[in-house]
Order: sequence, then structure tokens, then C-alpha cells
Amino acid sequence: MDQDSNSEDESVGPPEDPLEDSPPCLPPGLSDGEAIELLWQYRAQRRQSSPELPETVTRLTSPDGSLLYLVGTAHFSDSSKKDVATTIRAVQPDVVVVELCQYRVSMLKMDESTLLKEAKEINLEKVQQAIKQNGVMSGLMQILLLKVSAHITEQLGMAPGGEFREAFKEAGRVPFCKFHLGDRPIPVTFKRAIAALSVWQKARLAWGLCFLSDPISKEDVEKCKQKDLLEQTMSEMIGEFPALHQTIVAERDIYLTHTLRQATRCVEAPPNAQKVPAVVVGVVGMGHVPGIERNWDRHLNISEIMSVAPPSQFGWVFVLKGVMLGMLGYACYRAGGTLMGALLSSTAIRSFVDNLRPKRAQVS
Repeated sequence: MDQDSNSEDESVGPPEDPLEDSPPCLPPGLSDGEAIELLWQYRAQRRQSSPELPETVTRLTSPDGSLLYLVGTAHFSDSSKKDVATTIRAVQPDVVVVELCQYRVSMLKMDESTLLKEAKEINLEKVQQAIKQNGVMSGLMQILLLKVSAHITEQLGMAPGGEFREAFKEAGRVPFCKFHLGDRPIPVTFKRAIAALSVWQKARLAWGLCFLSDPISKEDVEKCKQKDLLEQTMSEMIGEFPALHQTIVAERDIYLTHTLRQATRCVEAPPNAQKVPAVVVGVVGMGHVPGIERNWDRHLNISEIMSVAPPSQFGWVFVLKGVMLGMLGYACYRAGGTLMGALLSSTAIRSFVDNLRPKRAQVS
């Protein structure tokens, strides 16, 4: 996949403090080449060769000597935003890569209050859009995951993706810094995840997501940045839903590694376009950091994790999908009032859902 097709190269706009961390004013009368060389020297002076970075940052090196500073984050964390800003300001990167795809890029330009509102409101329009993008089964599962995000948003009073918005803002302050989206398209992930689960696993997962109501605190979020605790949580997830872990975590580890390695290609330095090693900052959830480290020096086959199997033509599969559709309709009803309430009229579907209640999925 061509990385540039997923890039977001627009400037961020003026920083909060235009006198801080901004490129210098260029003297009048400079040629384009002279201006470029001056800005390049300015960035080189600001780039720290041995920066003191947060403990959430992992440093990786490519074969040509390019450096990747991988920032592991928790998606609802203020301290993760600070880690991202500190890292970008210290290393003055050539490229910043974030764990987003083109389907989620809108969160970069929405303000916090709008994102909070969006995360809390699950309506028919969102359901229709999710189904249109991902298909019925994957779309309804996406709505359930939106409900989980809304639950966390309501508990913390904080919208998701703050670290990515921080990376977008800080990248705009660094001369010549490019901004890329590094994640696999979310429709592919959802479709592969749904296809990998058995009917019973889909039912258990949907039930757990629908009735997720456990309280969460900012302290709980910060614990997600602790690698030992995170590995324990991942182990529990693998035991409960191994196929889900494979498609949502392990495969995206591979995809993210691929895009990060592309970003670490050498760059051209003025005035003679000499190739020099690149400096890259990657911003990903902490859960992806171990997988990226493992995959960094491996041969990767991206085509294998981009394919989506066509739907089965066997009749019994459609019967099972009908049962699942009813169960997911019940989940959406619980998430959004009377939404899809007509699907609940079947006594058989209600009985099927009630039988699932004792087994509650634990989802991280």
C-alpha cells in the first residue's frame, strides 16, 4: 500500500503560543533555496542528539541508520499527550506517523467538545453509516465499540485520540515534517475480525460490549501504559478471544510496522539533495509496541492481512447470521433507545440473548 495515499500533509495552523517553538522569521530577499537551507539548519540546531525522553518511548534503528522514536500511549491519557509533545519537540522529526487510518482522520481536526458530543451520541445515522462502510455484521459491531468509547468518555470527561491531535499540532511546528496515517483501514479490520469469530464468540462479545458498565478512572487509564499489566491484560484477551486478538492487535502490529519502516527511508538534505538518515516519531497505543518491536527486523507480507474473505454461500450460515443480527439489534437497542427495536419482537431472539447473560465477555 502506498503510504503517501494515507498522508495528511496540511498544516496545523498557528500554535497556541506563536513565539514558542515556531520557525524563525526569514529575512527578506532570500531565494527559495536559501530559505529552505536556513530552515533546515534551524531544525538541525533544535534536534537533540541524545534526548531525555519519557519511559514510554522506544527507540528503533533501521538498516540505513534512520531512527524511530516509538511513543506508546493510552488513548484517554493527558500524560500521553505530554509524552508525544516532549518527544516531537526534542527530536524534531522528518516524519510523524500515528495509529489512525483515513476513516478516522476527522478526529484530528475536531475540537474536544465536539468529539465528546460525538462519542456520546449513538443514533440511527451513525448505525447506517457504519453498516454502509463495513456491512451489516461489522457495522453493528462497530456501533457496540462506539458505545464502549462513549462509556469511557462519559466516565473520564475526555474524548479519545488526544495524543494524535497533539502529534498533528506539534508536527505542524517542525519545518519540513510530514504527517502520515499508519493504521490499516478500519473496515478491513472489522470485516476480518467478524469473519474470524465463531457465532458463539460473536454473541459473547456483543453481549459483553452491550452491557459494559464497569467504572473507569484516570488512574486505570494510566495503568494501561505499564507494559507488565498490559501484557497480563492481553493474555486474558487471547484466552477469551484468540481470533479477535489476532485480527485487531497482531495483524495491525504488522501493518503499523510496515508503515513505520516506510517512514524511516532516508530523506534528501539541502542544498545538494544528499540522502541522510531520517528521524521518525511513531505514536501508537502501548499495546502495539511489543509487536512492532518483534516485527521490526522481520520480512512482512502485508497482502495477507489486507484480504477480506467473501461471505459464505451456505444456507445455514445465513441462518446463523440472522440469529446474530437479532442479537446485535438488541445490543443497539440497549445502546440507543428504540433503535432497531423491531428486531426484538421475536421471542426466540429474546430467549437466545437471555441465555447469554451469565457469560460476560471481558474486553480490554
